[in-house]
Amino acid sequence: MRWLRVGGVLLAAMTALTACGNGDVPCPPDPGPIGVFVADTMPKEGSGTVMAARGGRIAYCEGFGLADRAAGVRASCDTVYDVMSITKQFTAAAILKLEMMGKLRVTDPISRHLGQVPAGKRPITLHQLLTHTAGLAEGLGDDYDVLSRDDFLTRALASKPLSAPGTTFHYSNMGYGLLAAIVEKVSGLGYENFLAEHLFAPAGMTRTGYVLPTWEPGRIAVEYDDQGAAHGRPIAHPWAQDGPYWNLRGNGGMLSTARDLLRWHRALSGTGVLSAAAKRKMFSPQVRMPDSHDSYGYGWVISDTDAGRIAWHDGGNSWSLANLARSLDDDVMVFWASNHAYQRGRWNLEDLMEPLTWGVACRARIAAAPTSGGAGR
Repeated sequence: MRWLRVGGVLLAAMTALTACGNGDVPCPPDPGPIGVFVADTMPKEGSGTVMAARGGRIAYCEGFGLADRAAGVRASCDTVYDVMSITKQFTAAAILKLEMMGKLRVTDPISRHLGQVPAGKRPITLHQLLTHTAGLAEGLGDDYDVLSRDDFLTRALASKPLSAPGTTFHYSNMGYGLLAAIVEKVSGLGYENFLAEHLFAPAGMTRTGYVLPTWEPGRIAVEYDDQGAAHGRPIAHPWAQDGPYWNLRGNGGMLSTARDLLRWHRALSGTGVLSAAAKRKMFSPQVRMPDSHDSYGYGWVISDTDAGRIAWHDGGNSWSLANLARSLDDDVMVFWASNHAYQRGRWNLEDLMEPLTWGVACRARIAAAPTSGGAGR
């Protein structure tokens, strides 16, 4: 996704996301219902969905505002959103799954799987791609530029490096695109096909993907810019027959729902998709992020707080914003997405990322029983 905006969110939030109920700012003794907090926190004219769960059970899941204003469709727990850079954790999980299958190792140089690689990039390893330390630039152009896998690989491997491999953190969508290409080359399957077969199906996820789910168009949120103008649904932008073109594939553009991301959270709480050893790699603080106390794991930001370890990742573009966070110690999960994240001169949901995410999380921690949304059907 577009790092200039998403990166601003990520880097600005790194030191802040440990607040409200995560050790640095205590949860209020009587915080009240999650729904009241969400209604009081979110802009009245905004729209999106908020999910909270504890111990795998839904504490709250509701939509607010409209997923499609022209059709009058309200946002709900089943609305389909572009989850943007949250996609990276699926790519990281795919690489770890291939390692579990004996097909590769994260210590492999990329030349082992991509063939001829320019001399300056031969030392790059899969681990460095996963942790944004390969020295690669953010990207090659617009998310929706028409770019095939072969053209992407040619341009990415010829791109000017920002630093020597393994020396510096540079958030790179291009790096995760290379990982998606490696998933395809090593597995012999398309990127989405591999995820669907080896990650999503075992997790029980049926509403996550690019083109494989049978999308009901009315379920997919229309995105709105900072003046309220509609920019259509994600699938209306230029895509190849098997998903986004390669400036976006593997690093963003995945569509999903709150319910499916709860299923993903449940899967990551067990070993049905990834082994305990693979999850240790994914959720370990692999590399310190610049100007921050936080680290990057494999597709997740890792925050160590007084209350335990938090794994999270945001995603955004010029219209939408989303965040997924998991407490690795008490199994609290929060996901929220908005299809109208910015209103010029009035609100910017980037400013609400910390109070919304952790305000919901601390209320989910003390929720005695599910209050809305059922049991995650």
